[in-house]
Amino acid sequence: MIPMVDLKTQYHNLKGEIDRAVLDALESSQFILGPNVAAFEQEVADYLGANHAVAVASGTDALHLALLAAGVGPGDEVITSTFTFIATAEAVRYLGATPVFVDIDSRTFNIDPALIEQAITPRTKAVIPVHLFGQPAHLKVITEICDRHGLLLIEDCAQSFGAPADGRKTGTYGAAGCYSFFPSKNLGCYGDGGLVVCKTDDMADRLRMLRNHGSRQRYHHDVIGFNSRLDEIQAAILRVKLRRIDEFNEGRRRVASLYNELLWDMVQTPLIDGNGLHVYHQYTVMTNHRELIMAKLAEAGIASAIYYPIPLHRQAVFADDYADAILPVAEHTANRCLSLPIYPEMPEESIRLVADTISEALIGS
Repeated sequence: MIPMVDLKTQYHNLKGEIDRAVLDALESSQFILGPNVAAFEQEVADYLGANHAVAVASGTDALHLALLAAGVGPGDEVITSTFTFIATAEAVRYLGATPVFVDIDSRTFNIDPALIEQAITPRTKAVIPVHLFGQPAHLKVITEICDRHGLLLIEDCAQSFGAPADGRKTGTYGAAGCYSFFPSKNLGCYGDGGLVVCKTDDMADRLRMLRNHGSRQRYHHDVIGFNSRLDEIQAAILRVKLRRIDEFNEGRRRVASLYNELLWDMVQTPLIDGNGLHVYHQYTVMTNHRELIMAKLAEAGIASAIYYPIPLHRQAVFADDYADAILPVAEHTANRCLSLPIYPEMPEESIRLVADTISEALIGS
């Protein structure tokens, strides 16, 4: 059996350090906004090259609170990709704002910068590029568009932790960068967790207030806030893993490189476009024979997955509002994309078995 991601192997490799960190957190009896959270925020800010880092309860909360702290609200429009997980658009809707879905680049799966400007209206407040599957979006171009039109840039980095782009890490270009620490992510904890990085003291202060019931001082509440706090145990685990994130990402690139070598003439492999460094949260290919390949992989005990089978503008929750939307690249991609197993510790023989199984599936197709 080859799983999509093997969390147990990584845990066993780090078991001594992680167990000790968790036990120390338990022994301290400080479980909410304690020293591990504070230390993790400083360490992750240093690693990413960010002015501030504010840990929250999930990646969805990171997007929600970042948009709220940046001033997005009812009547505003936020341009984003239609080909992503729903959390990106959910966070916009939470605030009474309207997500404006834009089509994607056919090779990178990221929002097509050429289409962003066409979607701008007088109500546009922000743009959320998603660094999908770990491939940095074209931040230089998107930043120029946002600057030219006075728009907020909020980066969705849920799948791109540690990915460099033009000498900086994704998440540090705009007003805020939002991360998820869901267990399967490149930097994952053992529950839910998230983070916002930002440039200004004022935004960091507002984020810290919003995550803690609108409070700067205990039992003094300045605004209606939320209960969105990364807990100490998760922060302790993340501190251990953060020290190895470059090693983990390099392991993913090793797996992807061998996949590319073995699969280039069978499927459309991920584009290496020189725009930043892909960190392969997912290894996603394009094929006209998806069902055939998935069936053969399943027969061999090999996992595969479709991220994402339905673009957001076609989801039931948005379908009425976007019934007339025509975003052909995303729809074409949703019908043909396929993600293969990838994790930093994946053995070479497993990679070769996946490729051989795909080859067998395509023989005679």
